[in-house]
Amino acid sequence: MISLTELLSEAKLPFAEDSLDPYALKYKKTLDYLKTKNKVLCLTTSNRWVKHKDDVPKSSQLALKLQELLGKEKVKVIDITKLKIFMCEGNVSSNAAHGGNHCGVKAASLNDKDKDPMGTHRCWSSLNNPSDELYKVTNELLTSDAVVFFVSVRWGQTNAFYQKLIERLTWLENRHTALGESNLLKDIDAGLIAIGQNWNGKQVVDTQKKVLEFYGFKTPSELFWNWQYTSDSDDESLRSYQRANKVFKEFENTFLHTEL
Repeated sequence: MISLTELLSEAKLPFAEDSLDPYALKYKKTLDYLKTKNKVLCLTTSNRWVKHKDDVPKSSQLALKLQELLGKEKVKVIDITKLKIFMCEGNVSSNAAHGGNHCGVKAASLNDKDKDPMGTHRCWSSLNNPSDELYKVTNELLTSDAVVFFVSVRWGQTNAFYQKLIERLTWLENRHTALGESNLLKDIDAGLIAIGQNWNGKQVVDTQKKVLEFYGFKTPSELFWNWQYTSDSDDESLRSYQRANKVFKEFENTFLHTEL
């Protein structure tokens, strides 16, 4: 695949980062940062109707392109929407009879060498629901150098799949903040890339960056940004959504299908 740099060289034009689409530049900075990592986990959380098999969510396209550019031996992509993950049980704020908070306690250990070979998974919802598949996420997460969450913005917030996932990971945060044990996330970089139509994208990214800091991840700025078609929150026309798809496709054509 010919790179953008090579194309510009053939045209005898100087290559400059400021010649890129601003979103392409953000993507390039993310890519360059992740090149320095040995193992990267990409978690996609946006869904589509099952019969629309050829309609890959925009955020998922970004994750899959990262995997293509950096290699499957370095980057693993997990589609959260395809996993069976139960809701958080809210044990972080239970009544006084349970100590007021018994999320992530040792009694919640999965104790399953196949599902939890590291012996670190402590979540009551996993324990109480044998078919729960959160362990597939945490096994990869805790052996990665970096994790990037790819989300869609829906009604001004992260989508339901991401919210369910991050709530289910509360035990990792609670382990070191409330229980005073070691922080299993302290050496892992985390990022979040959001795709939205017309409202609150930057605020979503800023909020989730703080959330991931609370969890104990390292949060480099190169891994946090959003793509949003318009800043007009009142623009809900079909034409606007159709135009957004076209604009994102142009973003793809100028960057995602080009190897920088």
